[in-house]
Amino acid sequence: MTDVVSLGEMLIDFMPDRRGNLADVETFRKAPGGAPANVAVAVSRLGGQAAFIGKMGRDPFGRFLVEVLEREGIDTRGVVLTDEAKTGLAFVALDERGDRSFLFYRDPSADMLLRQADVNEQLLREGIVFHFGSVTQVHPESRQATVTAAQRAREFGKIVSFDVNLRLHLWPSLQAAVQQISETVPLCDILKVSEEEMEWLTGTSDLPEGSQTLLQKGPQLVVVTLGDKGTYYRTADFAGRVPAFRVQPVDTTGAGDAFVGGLLLQVCDRVKGRSLAQVIGFEEELREVIRYANAVGALTVTRPGAIPALPTKREVYDFMYAHRAKR
Repeated sequence: MTDVVSLGEMLIDFMPDRRGNLADVETFRKAPGGAPANVAVAVSRLGGQAAFIGKMGRDPFGRFLVEVLEREGIDTRGVVLTDEAKTGLAFVALDERGDRSFLFYRDPSADMLLRQADVNEQLLREGIVFHFGSVTQVHPESRQATVTAAQRAREFGKIVSFDVNLRLHLWPSLQAAVQQISETVPLCDILKVSEEEMEWLTGTSDLPEGSQTLLQKGPQLVVVTLGDKGTYYRTADFAGRVPAFRVQPVDTTGAGDAFVGGLLLQVCDRVKGRSLAQVIGFEEELREVIRYANAVGALTVTRPGAIPALPTKREVYDFMYAHRAKR
């Protein structure tokens, strides 16, 4: 059985040779990226089984990305290559703190053309968790494919995970993004948002109030990532915060995806023979799950790139042991 089946975009991140504005960068290094693909690779690197559903161009970049997935041990039965459009590209800028911004080339890119008929339902049946994001919800066809896949996963009794991962400049407006994402939230059991995304979706920056508003839309677990301030969590029974690990950030690209991969694999490992409600019904167990996910995210920001930076299971446990020893 597959632990996590991830649906969405996979593209090329062009990483800069220096920090600052894109206009000042002289050379770029290509790296595989795309949030749902990053999650799948994170799960595999951590010792889990992952599958990816997505669409890429039948071009050198698309073939390169398929090779990356196969090399990482990802089930690629859900990957579709097309001649209709090229593989998406994203040029990444890093500021002095390692925080990133993106300039996308996708007009259209292959991932935007994902259709309902492209989704391999057998993979949905085989997984424990189905995971998706918001980028494939920008355009009508890929939106329908994404929403239908989530609905089918629920019908098959799977845990559904949604990382909002809002790329505002891809949407016609903030209002359009908030409306579509809000309509999708009731389809998920696990919802992950950033602090900024929570405010966009709920109109408040207050963590207890905003997370409660999101929980009332249907998820069983809401997690709000807070960067170096840790992670806030809320279930129907309790809420709290798990501190972040202190590291020197190099590049924050992929940190949220790494966090999600760690979180979902921990859930998969613990729900075998149990329900999600049982796992998250014990606060100390939930805090252990989130602490592990925090460690995966923290390690990722200490290295450049997204997929290249994702840690292995051994690295995460060594990192957590070292930090526990410092207490």
